[in-house]
Amino acid sequence: MMTVAASANRTGQPMARKENIDRLLRDWPYDPQGISVRKKKGDDGREVLQMRLDLGLLQLEVQGRPDGTHPEGQDTFYEHLKKKADAEGETFQMSEEECEEADREFVQYYHRRVCWLALREFESAVADADHTLALMDFCREFSPDDQWTLSHEQYRPFVLFHRTQAAALAALGEGGAEVAVEALNQGLDQIRKVFADYEAEEEYDEDELVTRLIELRESLRQHFGVGQTLQERLEEAVASEKYELAAEIRDQLAKRTNAR
Repeated sequence: MMTVAASANRTGQPMARKENIDRLLRDWPYDPQGISVRKKKGDDGREVLQMRLDLGLLQLEVQGRPDGTHPEGQDTFYEHLKKKADAEGETFQMSEEECEEADREFVQYYHRRVCWLALREFESAVADADHTLALMDFCREFSPDDQWTLSHEQYRPFVLFHRTQAAALAALGEGGAEVAVEALNQGLDQIRKVFADYEAEEEYDEDELVTRLIELRESLRQHFGVGQTLQERLEEAVASEKYELAAEIRDQLAKRTNAR
């Protein structure tokens, strides 16, 4: 992992210079039992993320696309695809090269999402998960190949798991345990819908990611003494056709939302 570059000495003559990251890797050993992530400053003072891997490290930008590029002048490749699809209309279909570039963006946002979760910057993790889900939606609509589509759709529950986990923990800090429980319920509903869309609803209850989210939800209920949430009470009132009670609960939900 070393490159040789040319530089000029004081006499103006080029000389060989060896550049490597030996000291950096030595001072920041890899931990196979966990995820090692940190924030650092770039040469220009901008903030970047670094993730230690077994064979080196990844450095990611905190704004825009994680590799810092601007595909076709856009902040992300997804933005470029949307602009192109709008211009071409119903005839638009992703090319093989565009599928490959979309795959690259999926991977980059996955790595940064993991970094945000490790750093407990949950709102940033939610934002990156939302980007991935939006790109998944776009690819599903304009994909040239069903198999390629399914190769991404199989990871939708995993992305939703990350998003739900991050949204709940962000809500715990900002709105309290009841709001966190509601965020978990919303995420679980979204994951259930994915299973239903692919006619695999019978697998939902046994799914490991679903189980982990339910365990988190119930641990929050127990630790913070959360009973039925307002949203759960609303759903129960609607199901029981208690519409006056449902209206009162909606008012309470609206007041809570406006108070944030």
